[in-house]
Amino acid sequence: MDLHNADAYSRRAFIARSMVLASAAVTIPRFLDRSALALAAPAGAGTSVPGIPQERILVVVQLGGGNDGLNTVVPFAQPAYYNARPAIAIPEAQVLKLGSREPVGLHPGLRGLQDLHDQGLLSVVQGVGYPNPNRSHFVSMDIWQTADESGVGQGWLGRYFDNECAGRPDCGGVAIGRTAPLAMEGRKVRPVAFETADLFRWTGEDLHEAMAEPYRRLAADAPADGDSSLEFLTRTAMDAQLSSDAIRRAVSATPLVNYPRTGLARQLSMIAAMIRAGLPTRVYYASMSGFDTHAGQGGAQGRHAQLLAEFGDAVKAFYDDLRAQGAHERVLTMSFSEFGRRVGQNASAGTDHGAAAPMFLVGPMVRPGVANPHPSMTELDDGDLKHTVDFRAVYAAALADWMKADARAVLGANARPMRLIQTKG
Repeated sequence: MDLHNADAYSRRAFIARSMVLASAAVTIPRFLDRSALALAAPAGAGTSVPGIPQERILVVVQLGGGNDGLNTVVPFAQPAYYNARPAIAIPEAQVLKLGSREPVGLHPGLRGLQDLHDQGLLSVVQGVGYPNPNRSHFVSMDIWQTADESGVGQGWLGRYFDNECAGRPDCGGVAIGRTAPLAMEGRKVRPVAFETADLFRWTGEDLHEAMAEPYRRLAADAPADGDSSLEFLTRTAMDAQLSSDAIRRAVSATPLVNYPRTGLARQLSMIAAMIRAGLPTRVYYASMSGFDTHAGQGGAQGRHAQLLAEFGDAVKAFYDDLRAQGAHERVLTMSFSEFGRRVGQNASAGTDHGAAAPMFLVGPMVRPGVANPHPSMTELDDGDLKHTVDFRAVYAAALADWMKADARAVLGANARPMRLIQTKG
């Protein structure tokens, strides 16, 4: 080989390697990852593991900012509630009563959840929190997402992926957002995260159209020159491209129902589309923010009412979509917020950071209705409701009783599922 040809070969090899690295790096986060393989695999592919139902899906909805639980699930029969909140309490006549032995009801903005309750698809868990509550948004969110009171380590769903999904192409997670939440970050398996399906693609040709054809050739044909590193990177880029194409095709489908024109509804519509397309994804994660209502919170009307209506209407549309596609029995949805608000309103007609708050579980597999009594409105912890349910008991129910995973391996030896899921095998 003469020097000219050697230089040309070196340049070609350098360009090829650079293209593959750039392709993979901009296609999915942390491209040296097996998560893309799960999304690229056809539905039903992979190894079936005895005792683990492959068709079951968990959807987590994060309500960021600290949702005011007292105006979400309203203890309308307790005078202490109205005494503590003269300007923002929900009048009893406007509460959406749940008809349970426990005299509580939903905020009037939650008609979507009331409809799900009336269909037997809603479980309300009250007074959820953890010992020694932290009122910092960041610290408390880390505690909820790691399921550890230190707030340090891998996410609880990340540990689930590590225990149940490592090495399997039929398991994985998708988060709708710029980055995956800490909850989904594990050691071995990483989730895919994107805000819109259009952004989940190789973007090299956006930089220059001349990059499109070389990338297509590289992604289509693994090199045969014995360069194992280049072959690995090329294969990774191809898998990432396949997963990108699969997701974008799925999300481009027209929903089977009309969704509200809100951010959370858009996220849940995308998730429903991926479920409809048969993507082998076990966990999806959506989120909405704005619940930090320190001022002008409002009662039956106002900013908090708008947020709750967005949440309830989006979840209702999501289950209407799932039912229309015949998938609603496969999907458990669970919502949480990093903390509730204090019992008493503040001087700005809002509420400050508190502790215990309700969680909602939605789906035909839940034990419907109000799962437990409301915390005392008079026996408080420094102005906060005392938690009566550890949030990890709710996580354990989702993992052990729905996903059929080893909840203790994920949450620790003391994990005991709360009885929230109906046993159907």
